[in-house]
Amino acid sequence: MRQYDPALRSLYQLFAAVDTPREAEMLLEDILTPQEVGSLAERWQLIRMLDEGVPQREIAEELGVSISKITRGSRMLQFGSGGFLYFLKKLRKKR
Repeated sequence: MRQYDPALRSLYQLFAAVDTPREAEMLLEDILTPQEVGSLAERWQLIRMLDEGVPQREIAEELGVSISKITRGSRMLQFGSGGFLYFLKKLRKKR
């Protein structure tokens, strides 16, 4: 694990303590505003759609978001830390 400042490390430990979708819901509702939760949900939805091969224009139309927002998500899938790909794969195994 990389070295992080204590506050960031504590935050990561908090998220690592989540065991169920209900716990995740409780935490996200308390730590984020409703708009922030909505933004995260939208980002995850567009990442999943990109991973499924849905064309960017179709995603933009379905979600009502800009192509530039989808392009940023696509770049994160291709060049990010690998977190999205890791969790997409992990969730596919659970199905």
